[in-house]
Amino acid sequence: MTREFKQFDIISTNEVNSFSDHHYVWPSESLSLSGTKNIMKEWRILEQDLPDSIFVRVYEGRVDLLRAVIIGPTGTPYHDGLFFFDIQVPSDYPASPPNVHYRSFGYGLNPNLYPDGHVCLSLLNTWPGHENQMWNPSQSTILQVLVSIQGLVLNASPYFNEPAYGSYSNSAWDTKNSLSYNEDVFIKNCKTMMFILKTPPKSFEEFVSRHFRDRASTILVACNAYINGQASIGSPISITSATATQTTSLTSIKFKMEAACLYPNLAGWFITNGSSWESMELLDTSKNMRMEMARCQQEEIARCHRRNKRICQIVVVSIPLLFFAIILVIKFAI
Repeated sequence: MTREFKQFDIISTNEVNSFSDHHYVWPSESLSLSGTKNIMKEWRILEQDLPDSIFVRVYEGRVDLLRAVIIGPTGTPYHDGLFFFDIQVPSDYPASPPNVHYRSFGYGLNPNLYPDGHVCLSLLNTWPGHENQMWNPSQSTILQVLVSIQGLVLNASPYFNEPAYGSYSNSAWDTKNSLSYNEDVFIKNCKTMMFILKTPPKSFEEFVSRHFRDRASTILVACNAYINGQASIGSPISITSATATQTTSLTSIKFKMEAACLYPNLAGWFITNGSSWESMELLDTSKNMRMEMARCQQEEIARCHRRNKRICQIVVVSIPLLFFAIILVIKFAI
């Protein structure tokens, strides 16, 4: 019988190296007695009130550390992905907000989540905001931070999280840019999935494996629909057949080419993780589209090669003529 993975759990000091890959493993923060009491209070809040899609681990041997994972919300370009955050409470907590690091694998898939792992959020005092949006030592909690990231950061239109674009959310130009941004985010989401499967964060190995076994079919059905242009990123998937009539493509050619290259690798990682090869084959409704994308790509490469060859030929012919012209100019000048 498969053991249930608890939403909140305390990792025993007997579990060696359980946090050795934590971003804040060194140096440790020395907490006062009152600080430790505040952390214990936070633990109780997390244990009682975590939403279904957030899981947290804390450490008996390092009470200043936490690790959380948020499952990407449905209806967003983050759907079905896993987003890990390493957290450390400072020595003066809760006077100062916790330090939060996003495990990005080098991908910046949101204006608030940088490629270096920096999390930009008013509640963490890492971005200016109104007073009621900033960290309040008497009211703010780690649970609020996680729920804010889930709801305000991992949303359906992350393009508009960029302050410069937020006020133009109704313009046609920015709506188009938002759709393009979502396509880019979904590609990075899938790449992040593969990195997580390759090196799952400690204390979450079992969770990662089970999550992607359970969600592999859903993710690949969505990938196929997106590659086939039958759905925009994050929208409900109602068409799963590549043979269905489609008058307008809902995704760009650029996205289709990127996703077509990515799809076999993603499916391969799911199979390595324990998903059935047969079921992956049955889900593969974008094979024809991917072959078409590959053919178009090869044709474009061939066109570029022919164009470059013609340019080289023109240059080869032109250089002697240029030298001849220069000699004539010099001769007549003398």
